[in-house]
Amino acid sequence: FVIMESNVSKKVLSNKLDNYLKRYPNEKEKITKTLHLLVTDNDCFKRTNWGGHFTASAWIIDKSRKWILMTHHKQLNIWLQLGGHAEDNNNLLEVALKEAKEESGINNFNIISEEIFDLDIHKIPKYGFNPEHLHYDVRFIFEADKLEKLSISNESNDLAWIKIEEVLNLNPKKSIERMMHKFVNQFLRS
Repeated sequence: FVIMESNVSKKVLSNKLDNYLKRYPNEKEKITKTLHLLVTDNDCFKRTNWGGHFTASAWIIDKSRKWILMTHHKQLNIWLQLGGHAEDNNNLLEVALKEAKEESGINNFNIISEEIFDLDIHKIPKYGFNPEHLHYDVRFIFEADKLEKLSISNESNDLAWIKIEEVLNLNPKKSIERMMHKFVNQFLRS
């Protein structure tokens, strides 16, 4: 039963990646690599798989669509969207939601779409006993009430709602720029 359930969840993720490819054909190389990991590596949801593993993130916007919730990550020392390791859970939407709750203290999120909002493959530097490895980060977009009380997790130096005009000043990396571009094009243009 567990193997069958795992295959069903992998099929769901595979379908979401296919849908993402239809929306973003220019990201084909990255999507192909992600599908390859999903299909060929049975340990792809385990954080100890040093060949690369899945993580899930939440791009969190407020109801006015003028603010993005970001965390200043302790280990990486940069402002990022909230997220974390799959920890053997192959339902990455569930993982993103769990991580968003744990890292923000907010309990109520509106899942704007169950489809993948963004996809990124990035290197994580060697840290302690963990060797350098790849994160295959599957990102979803959520909405939260900016007035809800925030609680900084032990993985963060800070947590804040950032004005959309300021996001790229805090983190100008291509990955953040790409999510900002998608957010602006999908939610702020009429």
